[in-house]
Amino acid sequence: MAEVQYLTPEGLKNLENRLKFLIEVRRVEVADRLHRALEEGGDLTENAEYEDAKNEQAFIEGEILRLETILSSAEIIEASANRDVVSLGAHVTVMEKGTKEHEVYHVVGSAEANPREGKISIESPLGKALLGAKVRDKVVVKAPDGDITFVIEAID
Repeated sequence: MAEVQYLTPEGLKNLENRLKFLIEVRRVEVADRLHRALEEGGDLTENAEYEDAKNEQAFIEGEILRLETILSSAEIIEASANRDVVSLGAHVTVMEKGTKEHEVYHVVGSAEANPREGKISIESPLGKALLGAKVRDKVVVKAPDGDITFVIEAID
């Protein structure tokens, strides 16, 4: 049985769209490339276009399988109405101790995590530290350069 993958409704839609694109567009494009490379004939072991297309096909098929696995074990999370504690799906505003900058993170499952977009996994050090915390709590994250302390400013 596959491990449960927690997804927000937005994350579910994004993964479904990506899967549809890979199946309906990219898979067809790569099949066309393979067909053209085979038509060129010659020794396939020396056909760089054929090799490149085969590698791309393997990557796309692997990505399709990965997405299908995630989607088959997906559990949709809705942002909790309880804004007293950080939970899966919450938007959390924090301030790193020693700075004046607020950072906002969306706490999501690992399949949807994208730190550049402010989406942090519940399995990441910061995600683990935030879960269950309340506004004004201080949480400490163990980082390679030492501990980092965050103060929770708001939970939405």
